[in-house]
Amino acid sequence: MRHPSAARRADSPISSPPAPDALAQPARHLVFNRAEWAALRANTPLSLSEAEISRLRGFNEPVSLAEVAEVFLPLSRLINIHIMAARSLSSAVETGFLGRPRTSAPYVIAIAGSVAVGKSTFARLLQAVLARWPDHPNVELVTTDGFLLPTQVLEARGLMQRKGFPESYDMRQLIAFLAAAKAGAENLSLPTYSHELYDIVPGKAQQVGRCDILIFEGLNVLQTLSNASVVASDFFDFSIYLDAEMDIIEAWYVERFLLLQRTAFQKPSSYFHHYKDLNQAEAEEVAREIWRHINLRNLTENILPTRERADLVIRKGASHLTEQLWLRRG
Repeated sequence: MRHPSAARRADSPISSPPAPDALAQPARHLVFNRAEWAALRANTPLSLSEAEISRLRGFNEPVSLAEVAEVFLPLSRLINIHIMAARSLSSAVETGFLGRPRTSAPYVIAIAGSVAVGKSTFARLLQAVLARWPDHPNVELVTTDGFLLPTQVLEARGLMQRKGFPESYDMRQLIAFLAAAKAGAENLSLPTYSHELYDIVPGKAQQVGRCDILIFEGLNVLQTLSNASVVASDFFDFSIYLDAEMDIIEAWYVERFLLLQRTAFQKPSSYFHHYKDLNQAEAEEVAREIWRHINLRNLTENILPTRERADLVIRKGASHLTEQLWLRRG
């Protein structure tokens, strides 16, 4: 959910940005259809039950055992290969070349993509699957929501309508967290974000211990800033971009908004409580306006341009199922 007041603005509307082809195939990736990718699972065992998958699903993101077996298991095998190779190289450099014990640093995986494309569910499932491997059982998950500037700060800077855009994050804090995590720091603390309150929760923090893998999920995690000497992707070992056609993502966003309007928005504590009495047509109109003015603009200006930087692009169809995967060459 991004920006709650779009439907109440009195200023002139922002025209929607031109939408590039969200599925234009890049030359830097090898392309696999679902069956070809599923065959790469080899003998990787299915380690999650239907009950476990059900607990990890999002509101309107159906995920089946078949999706886990055919998409997540080959991915976990690929990541395991990368992790073992990285450890071998690190050990050779630190012990063989530098003559000192190998330091323990997490393997950092980034997950990027638009609002409503399914990043949160994907990240939770990937965390669960990767944690089943004996080589790396300790997997932490962090989202960039915790690094959003508090609502009071966003309002003072006139950024509430750009929440989720790069400038709405505390980038200094975000980079400091990644640097410390990559250096093997223990007991890291970061702010906690509440989707119900639509704000950072004062005095509440997420504790992140030393881990084998750190999954870092967010809208703009692959973005580079021209005036920044260090960016988030400097700390990533593997990056994944979740992709779909823009009209499909819009449909998912509207579907999720309507579901939340009937459930979570009904709570008096919800920041979006003022939407609780909208009829379906009104709620759909509000959702589409927020999508056009906020989320589509962020997608086309900031998120989609980072797609070719990803090591793996996962392309989803209207049913939420993975249809194609692009693996970066080399």
